Amino acid sequence: MNHPATSIRIQAACSELIWAARLNLLWIVFTLLGGVILGLGPATVAAYTLARRHGQGESFQAWPEFWTVYRREFVRASLLVLPAAVLGTILVGNYLYFSALGPGSGALRIATFVALIALAGVGAYLGPLYAHYDLPLWAYWPKASQLALMRPASSVLLLLALLAIAYATSAAPILAPVISFGAWIHLNTWLCLRFFAENETRLHSKGNS
Repeated sequence: MNHPATSIRIQAACSELIWAARLNLLWIVFTLLGGVILGLGPATVAAYTLARRHGQGESFQAWPEFWTVYRREFVRASLLVLPAAVLGTILVGNYLYFSALGPGSGALRIATFVALIALAGVGAYLGPLYAHYDLPLWAYWPKASQLALMRPASSVLLLLALLAIAYATSAAPILAPVISFGAWIHLNTWLCLRFFAENETRLHSKGNS
């Protein structure tokens, strides 16, 4: 006979998985709606905005709320996300190119890999940061970079979570259209909200000391 607490935890876990799959579908549909290039930024920001609201226990209708944020943030989100997407694509292309050249390009390949890790580490803070704080558009990337450097343990945890999801997706590609993107956005937001709360508590304590 199952313990009631165990049943509650299983139900909660299933509920979060369903939410991640739903968020995944929303992100894919609205990214495709913008022809991928124009849809990527607003769909990503809308997904993080809803993930934050879900993480804070809000109840809402996902599809109309996603559409509302998608339209409202269309230009700003594109300006925020697309440069990083372009840079990431270039770095991945360069890494594959240098890898194909063989041992002679080892230094360039390693430098490109380090740049990719740095971009991923900073970018892991960007979506939750945008959804949680109201800053000038130009301030998000510097703030995300500052957090990545000031909280190395948190940054490593985020990168490990991203790596785990990427590895699972590479092993079972069917996960990508089903849950992978939504799972990352959901987990990324959940972790960052806690990091932000810890950081605010620490700063508040310093201010009062």
